[in-house]
Amino acid sequence: MCSTLRHLKRGPVLAGFLFFSALWLAAQSSSGSISGRVVLPNGNSVNETVRISLETLRGVRSSGFTDNQGQFNFRGLAPGSYQVVVEADKNRFEIVSVRVEVLPGFPSFLTIILKERKSLGESKSGGSTVSATELDTAIPSKAKKEFERASNASKEGKTEEAIVHLRKAIEIYPAYLMAYNDLGVQLLGQGKLDEAAVELRRAVALDPKAFNPWLNLGIVLVHQQSFSEAADTLRRALSLEANSPAVRLYLGKALSGLDNPEAAEVEFKAAHDLGGADYAMALYYLGHIYLNKGQRQRSLEMFQSYLSEAPKASNVAEVKKLIEMLH
Repeated sequence: MCSTLRHLKRGPVLAGFLFFSALWLAAQSSSGSISGRVVLPNGNSVNETVRISLETLRGVRSSGFTDNQGQFNFRGLAPGSYQVVVEADKNRFEIVSVRVEVLPGFPSFLTIILKERKSLGESKSGGSTVSATELDTAIPSKAKKEFERASNASKEGKTEEAIVHLRKAIEIYPAYLMAYNDLGVQLLGQGKLDEAAVELRRAVALDPKAFNPWLNLGIVLVHQQSFSEAADTLRRALSLEANSPAVRLYLGKALSGLDNPEAAEVEFKAAHDLGGADYAMALYYLGHIYLNKGQRQRSLEMFQSYLSEAPKASNVAEVKKLIEMLH
């Protein structure tokens, strides 16, 4: 990976630099996190604590409460599928269940909108990022069992075994959206980008309103350096989840690949604003954008802020050298 000023000053190199450094940084961590906030139906923050549970197919993994602004965080999570369950005042609001995919080395951010209860007979599940297909009740028990086996294998780092079970689940139930999505994620983790793209395209075809497959397809396309299609795909994901810092981060990478640093700058800033320190990587990319533009002071400030927020990052030595050269 190139890290000299001589190379970074060349505009066409920046996109490739960001792309390969993203791959390298992602490979340094095998865990992820889920952060987010709970808001009222009108969009205002919840001004009281709300119970939050993190569940896997085996049951509740962790539970706790939001702070008095509705914010929550689960760290150190193994890659895989999780369900975030929100229980506010049950006399006023339904129980909200949102499924989220945790990728190795990348945080996920959710904005969960409470839904007012209209009658006691209403369904007790819902959420801004859950589609009808994701809550498909027609999934056969045998397919669900294969999906569960895949999830368990993934948690144990048995990727090949997880892929086998996911393919079996899809064979049993060809409309299994979650299985297509998770299969795409597993293949992405193996670097099988073309195969991952095929499965994720099948997922978005099954339900164009499902957020996770659009995001994951966008990630795959960025890794394939199909930057134009990646940008379109990630904008589609953004239309489904406007406050996703992960979408913003990868959209910034796609725009960098399209040699549009001004637009990329906007997205990286948004990723950090929405995701905070969990998305310190956005500051790292901003530092390179400013360095490429010859804005040395702004570049220095970004790299310094990056180290402040991510002092244990695996590329600390590289960033310190850049800071030393910029002084």
